[in-house]
Amino acid sequence: MIANLIALSAAPIAEEDGNLLVTLSAILFLISAIADLWQVYKRDLMMLQQNSYRNERYIRWFNDSNESTNLGRIFCCIGLLFLLVHRIPTLVSAWLCTVIMIVQFLNLRGRKYKKPLVWTNRAKRIFATMWLITVLIIAPIAVWCDPEFVLLPVIMALLVASPFILLLANIVLRPVEASINRRYYNEAASILRSMPGLKIIGITGSYGKTSTKHYLYRILQEQFSTTMTPGSFNTPMGVIRTVREHLRPYDEVFICEMGAKNIGDIKEICDLVHPQAGIVTAVGEQHLESFKTIENVQRTKFELVDALPSDGFAVVNNDFPKAADRKVDNVECLRYAVANPEGADFVAENIEYSPDGTTFTVADRKSGKKLTLRTRLVGECNISNLMAALIVALRLGVPEEKIKYAVEQIEQVEHRLNVKRIPGSWTIIDDAFNSNPQGSRMALDVLSRMTGGKRIVITPGMIELGDRQAELNEELGRHAAECTDIAIVVGRYNRDAILAGLAAGPINPENIHSVDTFNEAQALLQRIGRPGDTVLYENDLPDTFK
Repeated sequence: MIANLIALSAAPIAEEDGNLLVTLSAILFLISAIADLWQVYKRDLMMLQQNSYRNERYIRWFNDSNESTNLGRIFCCIGLLFLLVHRIPTLVSAWLCTVIMIVQFLNLRGRKYKKPLVWTNRAKRIFATMWLITVLIIAPIAVWCDPEFVLLPVIMALLVASPFILLLANIVLRPVEASINRRYYNEAASILRSMPGLKIIGITGSYGKTSTKHYLYRILQEQFSTTMTPGSFNTPMGVIRTVREHLRPYDEVFICEMGAKNIGDIKEICDLVHPQAGIVTAVGEQHLESFKTIENVQRTKFELVDALPSDGFAVVNNDFPKAADRKVDNVECLRYAVANPEGADFVAENIEYSPDGTTFTVADRKSGKKLTLRTRLVGECNISNLMAALIVALRLGVPEEKIKYAVEQIEQVEHRLNVKRIPGSWTIIDDAFNSNPQGSRMALDVLSRMTGGKRIVITPGMIELGDRQAELNEELGRHAAECTDIAIVVGRYNRDAILAGLAAGPINPENIHSVDTFNEAQALLQRIGRPGDTVLYENDLPDTFK
């Protein structure tokens, strides 16, 4: 039959030569299939990892990003169609599919990602299970069916339907992951029980929690042996990993950042670590895609305050209405503010910005004491974050002189309103991490104060804002038009909304640009930028957004 198909597909070929050609074609097809499946599965797994290994979030991304109609999947469908049309010689279809798989393999292998796959133990387990499922599908077909008509189409179908293999593998492993997580949870809980004198400070908020964590850590190090959750280890498993791998027996303070995307996330962490003090840095419009309403955001962030013991204390940022109007009566509550001093116990006064940083005074309204500080940081958001750290440090008994010294030494947190001056070139304001309505407004305000040259903003806008996505990105564009000379909008996800906001402002329309990628934005910047200009990078969308 193979020889007959070869004879139909091309010039007459001797049977033994045809068999050799078919064998070589089959080997090349198999090698290409394994290599391409490897790359496709790896990319699918990377996207699941960026969606926190949660099937429902991956499915939502898959649908919203038009991933079902990407070119690779379309061409694999074409190859599958050729294999299913029996009038087309199998050898011809197999070679077409081989070419498609080689091209797709090379394309995926050459791609650069902002956040590549991290081969954690969980990722390895899912990847191995995906291949196990693949083998369980292919093996019976290879043994019992005619591969000419069944096996080759099945392999192409696996490339088309790879996301289903991924989701199935994740479902199959749920009991395994649950068992592993329980073991890790119990180990972390045991470690914390063995350290009864450990002071545990929780930090949460819609934004500002990571910077506040770093500032508090730097100050408390002057007085105590301190450990904090590293990076963005602010999920339950991130906290568990920190306790198991980073907490030291002699530590006196543990600073625990607590992130949330759903109601109950903060409570879950508090049930493990049992904090004695808590900071709420902000209650704002962040992660509305999952929270749905600002009231749900408020309820979740204050799960930290509700979990505090009666002899503990809370520190709350009154600059946010949904934080200021939340009554706290289960524990002592110290409120602070920069822009909205009414009702605050600690306020920032006499704020003065300079090219070298900021000078400001923190006034304690209850005691009447004042403390003047100097810092390399800029922006109201950083002053606010410093105030929260300062209040906790004072409450824990850190001397004022040590606080002053530590604040002067604090380095800017990477990608969070980080100002870098490049000699003979531009000044860079790096605010690329996880933009939000309040933070982006503050970053633009900082940019507006830079008068040495042109003020340039490069942004793809903000994400995870639910029904207010377009509205808030249009507001971002409108404010950018008031604060900048040149605006470069990156990507298509928020393009229309940001451009609409920019068009409504005073910026010259000729200075509004839109590009598809960050690399294109950089190339444009090289053409239009001049020494002395200031460039604000406002947010950097992950690979799950285009």
